[in-house]
Amino acid sequence: MVSQIHAAYLDLILTRYQHNPNHLLQILREAQEYFGYIHADALSYLGQQLSLPRADIAGVVGFYSFLSDQPLGEYRVLFSDNITDRMLGSVDLMTQFCAQLWVEAGKVSEDGLLSVATTSCTGLCDQGPAMLVNNIAINRLTPERITAIAELIRERMPVSAWPASFFAIEDNIQRKDILLNGEFQSGSALAALLQRGADATLQEIHASKLRGRGGAGFATGKKWEFCRDAVGDAHYVVCNADEGEPGTFKDRVLLNRYADQVFEGMTLCARVIGAKQGFLYLRGEYRYLLAHLQAVLQQRRSQNLLGHRILGQADFDFDIEIHLGAGAYVCGEESALIESLEGKRGTPRNRPPFPVTNGYLNQPTVVNNVETFAAASLIAVKGGEWYASIGTTVSSGTKILSVSGDCARPGLYEYPFGVTVAQVLADCGAQETQAVQVSGASGICLAPAEFNRQIAFEDIPTAGALMVFDQSRDMFEVARNFVHFFAHESCGFCTPCRVGTSLLANMMDKLALGHGSPYDFAEIEKLNTLLQSTSHCGLGHAACNPVLDTIAKFRPAYQKRLIHHEFVPAFDLDFALTQARQMTGRDDSGAHFEST
Repeated sequence: MVSQIHAAYLDLILTRYQHNPNHLLQILREAQEYFGYIHADALSYLGQQLSLPRADIAGVVGFYSFLSDQPLGEYRVLFSDNITDRMLGSVDLMTQFCAQLWVEAGKVSEDGLLSVATTSCTGLCDQGPAMLVNNIAINRLTPERITAIAELIRERMPVSAWPASFFAIEDNIQRKDILLNGEFQSGSALAALLQRGADATLQEIHASKLRGRGGAGFATGKKWEFCRDAVGDAHYVVCNADEGEPGTFKDRVLLNRYADQVFEGMTLCARVIGAKQGFLYLRGEYRYLLAHLQAVLQQRRSQNLLGHRILGQADFDFDIEIHLGAGAYVCGEESALIESLEGKRGTPRNRPPFPVTNGYLNQPTVVNNVETFAAASLIAVKGGEWYASIGTTVSSGTKILSVSGDCARPGLYEYPFGVTVAQVLADCGAQETQAVQVSGASGICLAPAEFNRQIAFEDIPTAGALMVFDQSRDMFEVARNFVHFFAHESCGFCTPCRVGTSLLANMMDKLALGHGSPYDFAEIEKLNTLLQSTSHCGLGHAACNPVLDTIAKFRPAYQKRLIHHEFVPAFDLDFALTQARQMTGRDDSGAHFEST
């Protein structure tokens, strides 16, 4: 039975969310923040209160990596395991941290004080290494900072009392253009909308040739028009701020500095499609932005730019709720995001039907990302023709790039579409660049001969990540990190992806351990064909991309690991006994297995 104290607090959360099962993820997230984990009895209690099967709630808890049904300690420490954090020394820093607090990675300390593990990416690639402590981000880790954090935990100092400098996240804008120049005035897009009219505003969006900035590049005007014309009891606007792709962090900056412009774009869209409710789906790693974003929303309500009778229009009601994710990369896919918004596991839906006709609560829904809504606000003010004059004939406007890795000036760079990769490398101070990974783990890897290619939908479409690797980097290890990312982030819904990504990770580990042969290359090709043709969603489709790209363009990094000419098994019994030898303190010949 849930204790009276626990039940009372759960009741407060349930009341705040009106006992609505569609808010299950938010209810679970807040419960975990208070109690530290989701107790088994709490699952039963929430099931009774929300009229949901206990198994469904347990399934949601099991799906999201930030939720747990087991105690995690007073302090849950998650080191970012993104490749750029590794390049900056995150692995050694985590080893140091564990040694100082006598805790084993992946486990809870014996005294229950803390747990230490890794998370895929914190969205701080430009200022890593980074970690999350009780879901709050800390950047620019150093051995000295690690020692200080370990001491604070040992003293049981509340995270809220830690030095503010630990949590100072920089916007790090290196190059501005029309979107980042800060000239947008709050309310100006809505004033232009009301003067022009909703239909005429939609025509301006069409004329601008604005395409979704999430990478797929679907025409924004068409999406809004399809949703406006779809039949439904209600229409919804959803802003996808779940930028979980390694190397991407532009939404972090847009929401920290330009949230007003983003929310205005959402409100603009609502007027065009006839929506009264909107949602910002914020990735869980950006939990520290929640209070700031809530304050911006409240300010807009006080300015009559959000809520009831916006700008005095009797038929213009629209408001926005913020929903936090809980550590699931796949929720960046729009249909998985909608499932998560509805309080479910974030499993991608079969399409068609598409969200514009059958989205949130099976109603017509526009899902655009943060950058797209910010751009829509500019178009409403300055017009579609003005926007279309920037960039290329196929790709209008500008693109914000998140640049990280081996460069002197990592951060945000905004360019008109058509900029070359070489220009970006020159601007960010990259030297002796060996490779550039565009669009994160699921994107493409470019060799130096390709650096004159353009960032544009007609050449290299991208959601915005650009990771730089100089000649000192081992591109096999880069690809291996990406492969493990996909294996970790597979939602497990379909067997090809669930098993295939794990097999691929095991195969890369096999090569790393010196058991590789040409046979393994052939198996990787087979896996790619299987994942491409049978996976349920894009995660499985893209899982082999990093390996195939780096094999094709950086083959020597693999060739030196193909020690054997014929197949050898991956399992090495002597290597498997390494941990046992460490535990017993034995390393003599009798503690080793010699194959015959």
